[in-house]
Amino acid sequence: MFNPKIYVTAIMKRYLSMSNEFINLGSTKNHEDFQLRYISFSKYEGDWQSLPHTHQFSELFYVLHGEGVFYIENEKISVKTDDLMIINPNVEHTERTLPNNPMEYIVFGVEGLAFSFTDSEQETPKGYSFYSYGSDKNQFINFAQLMMHEFENKKQGFEKVCHGLLQVLLVYISRKQNLSVISDSSFHLSKECALAKRYIDINYSQNITLDSLAEITHINKFYLAHSFTECIGQSPINYLANRRIEACKELLTTSDLSVTQIASSAGFSSQSYFSQLFNKKVGMSPRQYRKLYSNKGNNK
Repeated sequence: MFNPKIYVTAIMKRYLSMSNEFINLGSTKNHEDFQLRYISFSKYEGDWQSLPHTHQFSELFYVLHGEGVFYIENEKISVKTDDLMIINPNVEHTERTLPNNPMEYIVFGVEGLAFSFTDSEQETPKGYSFYSYGSDKNQFINFAQLMMHEFENKKQGFEKVCHGLLQVLLVYISRKQNLSVISDSSFHLSKECALAKRYIDINYSQNITLDSLAEITHINKFYLAHSFTECIGQSPINYLANRRIEACKELLTTSDLSVTQIASSAGFSSQSYFSQLFNKKVGMSPRQYRKLYSNKGNNK
């Protein structure tokens, strides 16, 4: 059984009246463009008074022992031993323990990425998800053990080792739960802009308008357009067009689909408009791009 106290020596008090063993790995970056901000072990010790809050990064909670409840986006989710809770940036949440079975968990703070949680019955992308590992818990716990052990010893390059272990852990989670890990620059955005950006990133192939984005974010469309442009550097509609173009560039170089099929799959209703926009943004036609960057091109 994993005992975090074997691997961490520093115990800090946080405002939650809990004991926390906090590991701050600073700004360790690599080509994946995300960073591990911290690893923290939390254990219930008395009154647990967590207030609703948000972070500008993703958090992954793994419940080692006990039971508790997460309140996320106006939903109540019960968790127990060996459950994994993943919460995306800018998603309001709080957690509570059950007094008769106090909760202990490890939490990872990861900046620069988010998870794609899709639900066929929901138009708005979820900002969280949770999974029960049960008999598959050993791999997850082993990664946590190694990461905490590296920090305790602080040998040369330990930050890179922890970051590399996190990469492996994210791949494992993605495979196990069939999730998509996406680069996320929205950790510095407002909650509404982050939601709009996340919705576009996941649903770019759908019919998206400024009105529909305003309905999803529950703010005035003109305010959304102004705020989004200020934060992202381009309007929501321009961001959508660029997201679609990037998806088309990927398909042009990795698939045998025709240009018409690719345009349609990315959400363009007109091939002529797609070709015109592609030429404007990329500086060449879709067929020229395919011929230049892929062996799959056959002038379809």
